[in-house]
Amino acid sequence: MPPRALKPVGVALVDKPAGPSSFALVAALRRRTRARTGHAGTLDPFATGLLLLLSGAATRLAPCFVGLDKRYVTDIDLRSTTATGDPEGETLEEHEPPTADQLDDALAALRGEVELPIPAASAVKIDGERAYKLARRGVTVEMPLRRSTVHELELVERAADATSVRLALHVTSGTYVRAIAQALGGHCTSLRRTAIGPFDLAEAQPVETADLLPVAAVLDRLPPEALARVPDPIRSGVLELV
Repeated sequence: MPPRALKPVGVALVDKPAGPSSFALVAALRRRTRARTGHAGTLDPFATGLLLLLSGAATRLAPCFVGLDKRYVTDIDLRSTTATGDPEGETLEEHEPPTADQLDDALAALRGEVELPIPAASAVKIDGERAYKLARRGVTVEMPLRRSTVHELELVERAADATSVRLALHVTSGTYVRAIAQALGGHCTSLRRTAIGPFDLAEAQPVETADLLPVAAVLDRLPPEALARVPDPIRSGVLELV
């Protein structure tokens, strides 16, 4: 079967470990299925958690998934910022962590509609080139702002020495958790995606053993506005290939 085959058709809910890139997991599933394989939103190599991988003709349905809200749990070191907003970047600044009152005020300001700079290590294009490639070469650019909505931002735990916090977030698609960490004067030391729309991390499996869920059952779980991102004829065509 050629590697760009339209079958098998399905959606895999994968629990990504820390280390490999999202594209490495796409390739791993492609090797198993020998079919065209795509994703519905990546995670940075240091991050873990839920990835939606699309197999075969299901890759045509990617727009249905990429706009879904996301949920994350992240640990943030409040003592320093880094060039990337995560452990992989060089330290830019070190400082004392905020007091409890300062932290509460900062969290309150980050709930609801927010407008934050896109991290320099992102895949956003700046003058035709990916921002992370510029950052790797040491090129400093002014990153554009992105507006998003933080539906929930919960302080789960604060270290006894106040140097770090664990937060749980429910955000709109396109929100950079690393930008929220930077707005708090820190950087993410861990990041785990726990949900994408109606799909929960508890359903996910390692990429080596993840099942392909039937497309019809997956689409039935999506809200109408998500389904509307792909025209009816395309959705119908994918279902006919199952």
